[in-house]
Amino acid sequence: MKVAVAGCCHGALDKLYETLELLQRRHGVRPDLLLCCGDFQAVRNEADLRCMAVPAKYRHMQSFYRYYSGEKKAPVLTVFIGGNHEASNHLQELPYGGWVAPNIYYLGYAGVVRFRGVRIGGISGIFKSHDYRKGHFECPPYNQQTIRSAYHVRNIEVFKLKQLKRPMDIFMSHDWPRSIYHYGNKKQLLKMKSFFRQEVESNTLGSPAASELLQHLKPTYWFSAHLHVKFAAFMQHQTNSKEELPKATKFLALDKCLPHRDFLQIIDVEHDPAAGDSLEYDAEWIAVLKATNSLINVTQSLWNMPENNGLHAKWDYSVTEEAIKEVLEELNHNLKIPCNFTLTAACYDPSKPQKNMEPVHTINPQTTEFCAQFGLTDINDRIQQVKEEGSVREYEEEEEEEEMDSTGSAEEPSEYNTDNSGLSSINPDEIMLDDEGGDEDLSTCSVDPSPDHPPEFSASFSDIRIMPDSMAVSSDDAMDSNNEELEKSGVSKQAEEKSLNERPLKRIGGNENGNTGIKKIKRRNQAIYAAEDEDKTE
Repeated sequence: MKVAVAGCCHGALDKLYETLELLQRRHGVRPDLLLCCGDFQAVRNEADLRCMAVPAKYRHMQSFYRYYSGEKKAPVLTVFIGGNHEASNHLQELPYGGWVAPNIYYLGYAGVVRFRGVRIGGISGIFKSHDYRKGHFECPPYNQQTIRSAYHVRNIEVFKLKQLKRPMDIFMSHDWPRSIYHYGNKKQLLKMKSFFRQEVESNTLGSPAASELLQHLKPTYWFSAHLHVKFAAFMQHQTNSKEELPKATKFLALDKCLPHRDFLQIIDVEHDPAAGDSLEYDAEWIAVLKATNSLINVTQSLWNMPENNGLHAKWDYSVTEEAIKEVLEELNHNLKIPCNFTLTAACYDPSKPQKNMEPVHTINPQTTEFCAQFGLTDINDRIQQVKEEGSVREYEEEEEEEEMDSTGSAEEPSEYNTDNSGLSSINPDEIMLDDEGGDEDLSTCSVDPSPDHPPEFSASFSDIRIMPDSMAVSSDDAMDSNNEELEKSGVSKQAEEKSLNERPLKRIGGNENGNTGIKKIKRRNQAIYAAEDEDKTE
């Protein structure tokens, strides 16, 4: 089957689908599936725009809301991962993945699905070592820190993916696996992006977590975006035994979706002709989610995944064939992902702009249904529970203080930092990208991959290199050198409660926009969203 792969979409869905239609008209090429490697920007309304960590000049509604409202429908099944320019409040509703619009599926923080027998996995966000060992604790309203940390990769997602044993056909990450640039035309890359030189030479460009997954999963294809330049590489993996067959990964990074940019690639992938045309759950991945459910953490506390280091009674959470069989039996061998998309927020109306719309923390019915079906923890519901538990203790403490000091009449300060300067200061995590450059194709394609010349993925690779042991990235590389003493796996309930000591956000009922029965958390302070964000892009 034919698979189209796109880089950073930045909400330009109309342009993306129009390009696919142009390919079909001119060349008869009609993809069966579209994959997007992050910065998708599933923005539904003005509140979603405020939850994007981007400069004000990049806060545009674009065209996703038309697909969300039903005005338009994606002409091809679209599967995407999150990047670092996202409406984090929207994607956070679907930590295990789900439909953001009809025919448009988000893989979640990490996920694996199947389409026509092809196994497709992905991990959302970008790597930052200072947040890597935290839990998913963020929720709207975001502050200067959490509006960014919300899209940072966490060790638990990498740990889950490393429990997989079955072969992976396609994998997506937003940022590049660290070291991958050593397996392609590095000289040409540095010619086009000279400011990468220091990080390339010190082997610090890219994600060590993604590199770890690349070595473990060894997928046939690995696609990334983020750096706004097209780059191809071919990695021959080392085998662990003489009996193991050699494996290789074709890596391709895509440019962003702009006119005259090479942002789209078409590849032919072997598939199962007997498989249906529906997107399906992956049984092994569901079994892994069930096996690792006890490791869920919704605190800011730094913690490590279980290792075979004498500190953990269990460190291997990979699943048996029997566990996979149990999942299949639970589903009556029907792995089709239900088309249960639900509107959970008001849709943007160009004729009635709502500049003061407040973002809220929403528990999505898709996630509720998924967790109930497989016995999993709804991360957002757990965050709310911890906040509410903390609220009860705070209220009791305040009552005691009032009894002791009846003169305490000063106005209670907001629990959220109202200083907006943080959103207009320089973010030390940012990577500056030269948007004027990068027009030259670094994948050494022999044809111009434009609507006039459909791209051929097989022509993108010119050499094969084997990754030496010295290039391997251990889990230690994913930690800050100044971190406190490593904590044992598993966080107690008391620690969860203590770490989320902010006042709780109230739940509100349904409204006229079809949100009846959806639990929400109302934001109490919108000052953080009022500032004009002049950050450089991350």
